[in-house]
Amino acid sequence: MKESILLVEDDPAILTGLEDLLSGEGYEVRTARDGKAALRAWEADRPALILLDVMIPEKSGLDVCREIRLKDPLTPIVMLTAKGRETDKVIGLELGADDYIVKPFAIGELLARVRAALRRASARKTGKKDTSPIEFGGIRIDPKTFTGTKNGKPFPVTAREIELLRYFSAHAGEVVDRFTLLDEIWGVRYEGTTRTLDQHIAKLRQKIEEDPTEPGFIQTVYGVGYKFNPSGD
Repeated sequence: MKESILLVEDDPAILTGLEDLLSGEGYEVRTARDGKAALRAWEADRPALILLDVMIPEKSGLDVCREIRLKDPLTPIVMLTAKGRETDKVIGLELGADDYIVKPFAIGELLARVRAALRRASARKTGKKDTSPIEFGGIRIDPKTFTGTKNGKPFPVTAREIELLRYFSAHAGEVVDRFTLLDEIWGVRYEGTTRTLDQHIAKLRQKIEEDPTEPGFIQTVYGVGYKFNPSGD
């Protein structure tokens, strides 16, 4: 059975090109050219992956991502962003997007990201899911409800943030390089993708650290990666 992809793009030339590319790779592709149509298509088909342009009419890609994540925390969403629009990338990841690709992009990069996102989603569905809470330094993460609490105050967490914290907790005190994290959490080793990881870490720090500019839990090891300190000292 073919894996289904919802492709949301308002530029006709890009839409046709990507539809032909993905169909040629064996995916079943459904398309939408605006945000409202994208939400209708998602509700009707529940695709395996959503490839979502940020700059679309009716509802922006960011709004579409937000609305889908309110009901569906797991379906991978890969966002397409214009070069130089750093704010879109940060907000998209904060809203729960799994990854982003900057236009113009190489075909190989796009296909690598799509395959990796689908592999991770498949592994989550078929593997035994660990829903036990993650607790450290006054923080408690509940994977069942996609919420966390910090000193008793709740905050939302994404599936990707839960995976990162689960991995960090299992390797507390170890220096983990960026490419290992990409392999383990995203399932892709592709040049340039470390920026996606770093953006996720930055947003996670905003939620769990007392001072994100001086992180105690997720510490940067410059030139290598990160080290998790569960005490936050």
